[in-house]
Amino acid sequence: MAEEYTLRQWDEAVTCVDRQDLLEALRIFLSIQEPNSKIYFDIGCLHLLNQDLEAAEKAFDCSIRKDEHLAVAFFQRGITFYKKKRYEESLGDFQHALKALRGNQLIDYKALGLRYKLYACEVLHNMALAEAQLGNWEKAQENLVKALNYKTEVKLSVIDRALQSTLKQKLFKPVEFPSKVLFKPNKHYVAELEKKDYLGKAKVVASVVPQDDFSGFAPLQPQVEDGPTCQKEPEVLRALEGEPHTVLFEFVPETSDELAVVPGNVVFVLHKGADNWASVIFNERRGLVPYNYLERLEMSLASKQNEGIPTLPSRVPPTRPERKQGLTPIDCSNGDTCQDAQHTDNSCIVKVRFKFNFAVSVPPGSPYAILLEKISKKLNVSSRAITLSITSQANGQNVISANTEMESVWSHAPDRRITLWCNTKEQTSGKPQNEIHLMALHTYESPNPEDLNFHKGDTITLLSRVNQDWLEGQCNGNTGIFPASFVQEIPVNEQ
Repeated sequence: MAEEYTLRQWDEAVTCVDRQDLLEALRIFLSIQEPNSKIYFDIGCLHLLNQDLEAAEKAFDCSIRKDEHLAVAFFQRGITFYKKKRYEESLGDFQHALKALRGNQLIDYKALGLRYKLYACEVLHNMALAEAQLGNWEKAQENLVKALNYKTEVKLSVIDRALQSTLKQKLFKPVEFPSKVLFKPNKHYVAELEKKDYLGKAKVVASVVPQDDFSGFAPLQPQVEDGPTCQKEPEVLRALEGEPHTVLFEFVPETSDELAVVPGNVVFVLHKGADNWASVIFNERRGLVPYNYLERLEMSLASKQNEGIPTLPSRVPPTRPERKQGLTPIDCSNGDTCQDAQHTDNSCIVKVRFKFNFAVSVPPGSPYAILLEKISKKLNVSSRAITLSITSQANGQNVISANTEMESVWSHAPDRRITLWCNTKEQTSGKPQNEIHLMALHTYESPNPEDLNFHKGDTITLLSRVNQDWLEGQCNGNTGIFPASFVQEIPVNEQ
């Protein structure tokens, strides 16, 4: 009952924030008896909005004490220390935030209920500012140069301007978190608090099982009421080749190849690695999930008719296993051979920046032709139309061609990881001439962070066709996949 009451108060408080009633929201938050790390974070953000720096610092202290891996809490406490002119402590918190990013370009907190992406380049930007305030201008420049290597979007050009300021030994403004953006409770859990009539026969609106006639209640399965159902039969048939498992604990991905799942989901394990990570399929998405978060599920007809839905444990989730190169199962569905996957420990990972980001693996020291062939095959574009570069500016010595000394290129990959930029001849001014725009016929919302959420009437830019039923696109600054049946192409003369 205490957890339900906390959930209600949390939901009521964020609703007050949406109505701009910040005082009432803070009052409700402070009345919660046992706040978790996310609620303490929300409290700190509201105090920061009210310029109550002492209260904000204490709230972020509690948030970090509850979850020492919450990078965004370190980031916010660093901002608080900066506003209090305690620059050394501010620098320390930004360093903790960068460490919690674990080498990733960003952390997307959408799966945790916070619509915010914490970028490594923004953290480094603020680290540089703290160093500048302490008079360490050379260290400030080093952090900004490092931030340029992490820069992922044009909007982050603030880093370029900050670097110019440090060269003149001038201060610049910090990158701040939008404090009215708060952690929100899981909408599925909030929905469960409402009264329901369990006596009537439930209707299956959308199911991952073809011709499903189940009439009961299954928690946390995404359904669509007004839109068309997603065609999932081909993926289901492939999934049944794996072993069905029930998800026991919520898992939040930290890298792009990991998959978000919650308790009650049924996933199909394709391969289990020796480092306790499993390659699984869920909702037509492939990704990695810790195997100790799963429990084998018997899928016989008798068990489905007689056993019902198993009771999920309420114990603390196990420790996230360490990802070990060469032992983690690799997805072989994207054109790479399984032989390549088995020898990943002898491969170099090349991250390619295009209209969207993707990765390919090649043997270390590969010649230009092999690298180009891999990328061409991935994009399904002629190799003659592709231009590769080691920076975002494809000009001069930055361009990689058949005449390039590849030893100098691979020298940028001491840890067998390198980032390259890719352009095609069909592009002008950064935008393809044959850009296709789609109109959303229905609202699409999914619990998977890899999916693209949008509302009816939104315009979506098509990036690629994943398969017959799924597309990849961009809408409102976000990129992800979505069902093809939810959209309609806009004629060229109407764009």
